[in-house]
Amino acid sequence: MKPFNYKLLHYFWIVAKSGGVIRASERLCLTPQAISGQLRTLEEQIGHPLFRREGRQLVLTDMGRLVQSYADEMFSLGEELQDAIAHGPQGAIQEFRVGIGDMVPKTVAFQLLRPALQLEQPAQPVRLICREGQLLNLLGDLATHKLDLVLADRPLPADANIRGFNHLLGESTLTLMGTAELCHNWDGDFPAALQGAPLLLPGPDAAIRPRLEAWLERSRLRPRVVAECDDGALLKAFGKAGAGFFVVPTVLAATIATEYQVAARGEIGELKEQFYAITVQRKLRHPAVIAVTDQARQQLFAHAARTDG
Repeated sequence: MKPFNYKLLHYFWIVAKSGGVIRASERLCLTPQAISGQLRTLEEQIGHPLFRREGRQLVLTDMGRLVQSYADEMFSLGEELQDAIAHGPQGAIQEFRVGIGDMVPKTVAFQLLRPALQLEQPAQPVRLICREGQLLNLLGDLATHKLDLVLADRPLPADANIRGFNHLLGESTLTLMGTAELCHNWDGDFPAALQGAPLLLPGPDAAIRPRLEAWLERSRLRPRVVAECDDGALLKAFGKAGAGFFVVPTVLAATIATEYQVAARGEIGELKEQFYAITVQRKLRHPAVIAVTDQARQQLFAHAARTDG
């Protein structure tokens, strides 16, 4: 295969981002006929069609999506280089854009991201920008380089149709927590004494939800589910008010006990919640991303890893 003509690849990338040849022609100041011809040349060079027509729209083929994922990274880096040159090497603020899956506990997210604010880079300060949302939406922004990193409670879904890489930050067992009054009223052997106890469940999209329900089934426990919340902060607020017991990652149990005035009722050692950093790069390069992953593995989840090992 001949070396790529990167000008043709850039034309393809603009068409894919613009949603069609007409809009791309306006951006590139070329005629639609010229761009269509360049696309055909690129497809001949690759040996596969990159688009298929559905009605009046151009839709990427599987090969087109693969080529776009690489082109996104290549040309977005070029745009970053132009921006860096325009601002100069000294004093430019480096943005660290993070997507936080809505099922990731906010206390976990804070602990994971705090190292990004402590980087010793006085010549290039870092501004942390956090966006919360559904995982698939955040992954779409990651694919188009609107985000540098996505924090999630699960690896990249197989059906996400983006080129990305999972970096396991760590895992933790779960601890059941509740107010002192709840713990007193439902004392005794754990977990058998919790038969019929009020329970707050994470939402159905949480990766830990089906495993928690399976554990309750294996333990032959029938708690009284009083609420389920997609928002972890809201769930903990109910827990603080004494509405029911709730589970948290054991590595954060002490912090949550202080913040929400609750106590640990028992540790569920056989259940583990995992946390991932998802990036479009196999090898991490962004200094803030490296700081987050290193701190997570060496400190936040290090105790859990030693205990399991």
